Amino acid sequence: MTATERTGPAAGSTHTTDRLLRWGHSALTLVVDLPVDAPPALIKLDGTDVAADHAVDTTRASTAPGPQPMAEILVAGHGRAWSGTRSIGTGVGGRLRYAGHAEDNEGQWRQLRIDATDVETGLRVEVVFQSQDGVPAVRTWTRIRNEHREPIVVHAVSSFASGAFLHGGGSVDDVDLYWAPSGWLSESRWRAAPLRDAGLPDLDFAGHGYRSRGCFAVTNTGTWSTKDALPVGALVHRPTGRSWAWQIEHNGSWRWEIGESRDGVYLSAAGPSDTDHQWRHMLAPGSEFSSVPVGIAVADDGLAGAAAALTRYRRCLVRPPSGRTAALPVIFNDYMNTLMGDPTSDALEPLIDAAATAGAEYFCIDAGWHDDSRAHDWYREIGAWEPSTTRFTDGLAGILARIRAAGMVPGLWLEPEVVGVRSPVARDLPDAAFFQRDGRRQVEDGRYHLDLRHPAAVAHLDGVIDRLVREFGVGYFKFDYNADFGPGTDVSAAAPGDGLLEHNRAHLAWLDRLLQRHPGLVIENCASGAMRMDYAMLGRLQVQSTSDQQNPLRYPPITAAAPLAVLPEQAGNWAYPQPGMSAEEIAFCMVTGMTGHMILSGHLDKMTADELRLVTEGVAAYRGFRAALPRAVPFWPAGLPGWTDPWVALGLRPSSDDLDQPTYLMMWRRPGAGPELSLAFPHLAGLAVRPSLVYPTGLEPWQLAWTAEDGLLTVTSPGAAPAARIIALTPVTRAAGHSQGLDRSGLIPNVGQD
Repeated sequence: MTATERTGPAAGSTHTTDRLLRWGHSALTLVVDLPVDAPPALIKLDGTDVAADHAVDTTRASTAPGPQPMAEILVAGHGRAWSGTRSIGTGVGGRLRYAGHAEDNEGQWRQLRIDATDVETGLRVEVVFQSQDGVPAVRTWTRIRNEHREPIVVHAVSSFASGAFLHGGGSVDDVDLYWAPSGWLSESRWRAAPLRDAGLPDLDFAGHGYRSRGCFAVTNTGTWSTKDALPVGALVHRPTGRSWAWQIEHNGSWRWEIGESRDGVYLSAAGPSDTDHQWRHMLAPGSEFSSVPVGIAVADDGLAGAAAALTRYRRCLVRPPSGRTAALPVIFNDYMNTLMGDPTSDALEPLIDAAATAGAEYFCIDAGWHDDSRAHDWYREIGAWEPSTTRFTDGLAGILARIRAAGMVPGLWLEPEVVGVRSPVARDLPDAAFFQRDGRRQVEDGRYHLDLRHPAAVAHLDGVIDRLVREFGVGYFKFDYNADFGPGTDVSAAAPGDGLLEHNRAHLAWLDRLLQRHPGLVIENCASGAMRMDYAMLGRLQVQSTSDQQNPLRYPPITAAAPLAVLPEQAGNWAYPQPGMSAEEIAFCMVTGMTGHMILSGHLDKMTADELRLVTEGVAAYRGFRAALPRAVPFWPAGLPGWTDPWVALGLRPSSDDLDQPTYLMMWRRPGAGPELSLAFPHLAGLAVRPSLVYPTGLEPWQLAWTAEDGLLTVTSPGAAPAARIIALTPVTRAAGHSQGLDRSGLIPNVGQD
């Protein structure tokens, strides 16, 4: 803290006249207004050095009528002060008064806690902020404690609430919003619009007493945390480029909203609530409740800057890689467009050999390894996770041994949280070990859902994982999750959403313990593709499936957009080339998988030598540049991809301290695309670069023309679509301008020599 530092008054005393609290570090400034007769409010959040910050308008802070309170709590008997669709304006939030603050460190995290109280309810509220030095982002949540002698029923608790976005001046008319609808086979469909067009029309806000009943809200309800939308968004102030990007770090229900306020624009983000998610929580006297975490990153250079800041922040959250996992191993999975849940020794053995030849380092047997019937109705039987006695000539142990003998780590598909309605486990476990509503077990798609608050459910799963690791040497699990069980369970809960939230937290605790027991395991987070792509899960698990999309022509916009929601090194993108495809089609599939953490599939065993050679070249090229992915920052030189865009492009540039390293460009040309595209590389403007073709090197060359002064690359693809390429752009020296063509080797001759 660089300004006034206070521990807060004793009960019943008054505040001093100094009301501003500054906190942060070299890459973050956070300013909180601490008035005497109004709630504490976060009034500034940016990426400046807090030691040099003098930009807060204290006159405005002192006279502005009611900045957005930094916490909103909705409780029974104390509703909102103004009715509408907003989650702000709560009676408790408006009555909060500052009661002190404290600073400390928690590992690598700096931490600030702001305390406030509401005299009427007896609630003590703590808003916690965490940040790591040099990272322009903050993690925050709200903790409440009932200091009243009677229970309190809580209906909503914000994790973040602030109107700090236009504190330095500016109009709502100049703010753009980015958000992402998402769904099965159509994940990460990012949209952008001015706030006025997105859903905040000009209502003559000032003329109506700074009141509105509406907002722009994005919600998701149920056990799939990203089935309808991503818990991620961004705001950009066009005239200045100031930008903020946020994510709700929760594996269940959530909501964020943007609205117009006296501050200009406010953001509220939270986990479940009564209104949206059937969540209520009984807070007994002396007990506490914490909201789900929210991360917010800040930048000064638009969406690209916000994405870069959010990427740096996410790397603070993930488990440190260890052993082979640090190298982003190539994973072969037998499912997608290949065995599709019907593995046998006859089918697997040639695939294992071909995958090893292609350069795969892990081999995962997907669904079906546990099924004797081969009737493709096994989802009603799952739960015991015993290996099939009919599919494998030498049993499951034999086929896994063959994978190890081929130099790969064996893996298995698992859907751990569900039990088939015909499984013996469904009979053996008590009803209380499953999700229930109205006294009956919930059923979805032939499955019951385990409630991981119950010790019998936890013991069952621990036994399954430990047995498969100990007896079979499994080193990789694909944890799938193929049914949504709605708002939750009402067993031992004030409401279904309350039961779901507590299960969500028990699930995370189970994963933590599992990885403590088996630190070498690699676990892929899959839920019908990417229906649970959130950083509650991804803070723990190493790989995130980005889609179940089986059409290679429709996968590129999903792949290219994924890094706005997930780290490039965690984005598990499928590459599923098939025999009989043209060389360009094989390369197209391979580029999609090479963009993140490669998941290879396809009938490699049935390919011709030339077809397999093109796959092997792609794997080798990926292994050559994958070490750059954990340091790469995503950007979109052709703009965020649209679902039907004919050209799709993703850039992965080095972080600011690696500017001499290559920038990687992944490009897909889909049917209907013209032969030429221009792309912007602002971070390379003024530099001569040496482009090199990473993959594929033996197909028809694309022509590149680089204009150093503007940082523009013009790409010409003379052949037919579909086609895709990966190009590395390596800075050589500063130049006033440069334009040449790319020869077949992928190099610009004599670049930078003029």
